[in-house]
Amino acid sequence: MFRTTALRMHSLVKGALNVSKPSITATRFMSSHSTETDEQFDARYENFFNRKDIDGWEIRQGINDLCGHDLVPEPKIIIAALKACRRANDYALAIRIIEAVKDKCGGKVNEIYPYIIQEIRPTLTELGIDTPEELGYDKPELALESVYDIH
Repeated sequence: MFRTTALRMHSLVKGALNVSKPSITATRFMSSHSTETDEQFDARYENFFNRKDIDGWEIRQGINDLCGHDLVPEPKIIIAALKACRRANDYALAIRIIEAVKDKCGGKVNEIYPYIIQEIRPTLTELGIDTPEELGYDKPELALESVYDIH
């Protein structure tokens, strides 16, 4: 209905103003598949976090972008991000990165997360960073004892 009305209006305007019909070109933008290998992907993020002039906002941006992918980051990327947090002097961000990695493990958290912690443990010790479990963040802060377990 709208198309026929528009065509009629166009023919009326064309006849009244004696203008030619405008040419319309259509362009389709289609995504192309990435040709980046896993090693190149890891190196790109590792180089991003190893920059000397990185600040807290860029670290957050990189982690947010990394979490947008359907993967758990390699320990070497996490280590680079934790060292970037140290250079930016942002302890809280380092803890949030570890929490984000744990969240990315999904249903395999009992298999993947211990491996990640095992691999990044020397860096955590070197930088003086505690895991969320060591800080007690894995349990609710104000959890009350069940009334059924009191007596």
